[in-house]
Amino acid sequence: MIKNKHNTIALITVLIFGLVLFYTGTDGFRAFTAESARTYDILQNKPQFPAVTLEDSKERVYTFDELAKDKYVFLTFMYTSCTTVCPQLEMNMADVYEQIPPEYIGEDILFLSISFDPERDDPETLRKYRFYFNSDGETWRMARINDKEELNTLLEKLGVIVIPDGNGNFTHNSAFYFIGKTGHLLNVMDYTKIDAAADTVITTLKKEGE
Repeated sequence: MIKNKHNTIALITVLIFGLVLFYTGTDGFRAFTAESARTYDILQNKPQFPAVTLEDSKERVYTFDELAKDKYVFLTFMYTSCTTVCPQLEMNMADVYEQIPPEYIGEDILFLSISFDPERDDPETLRKYRFYFNSDGETWRMARINDKEELNTLLEKLGVIVIPDGNGNFTHNSAFYFIGKTGHLLNVMDYTKIDAAADTVITTLKKEGE
C-alpha cells in the first residue's frame, strides 16, 4: 500500500514537472507548434519592414516606404498560380477590406498582396488576378518584388515560409500581416478568422483617431 502511494506521488510529481517544462518551453502553451512558435517569436520582436521595391499591377515601381508613408498596411503573401489556399486567402482579405469603414480606406490604411513568384506574376498577370477579388489597384494593390534578395529578406523577416516543389508550385504558410505606420509589424492574424482580423484593424484605426 505504501509502495503504491509512493508510486502515485512520484507519477504526479513527474506529470507536474513535465507540465511546468512544457508551459515554460511553449511560453504559456502559446507556442505548441512550430508555426505558432515562429509567429510568437516574430510578434515579440516586431521586425521593421525591410527596404523593398515593388512593381504593381499598373506597372508602377516604388519602395514600400513610399507607398506606406504614414499609413497602416494590411498584407498578404500569395502567388497567382496557387489553386489551394491563396484564392481563399485573398477572398478573406476582400471580406476584411469590406468591413473597414470607408473613411479609413486609402487615407489611414492600405491593403497589399505581394506575390512571391515574381517571374510569372508580372503586372499583367497581377492585373487580371486582382479583378477576381475586386481589388481596385489603388487602396488594395497587388505587386511583386523583382529583386530576389529583397524578397527573401522580407519573407524571412516576417516568418513567411515558401518552399518550391519543383513543378511551379509552392508549399507556404498563410496569414494576415498588419504593419504599423512606423513600418513595424503589429500583428500576425489567422486568415480564417475574418471578423477578428477586421475588429483588430478597426480598433487600431479608431484609437489612432482619438
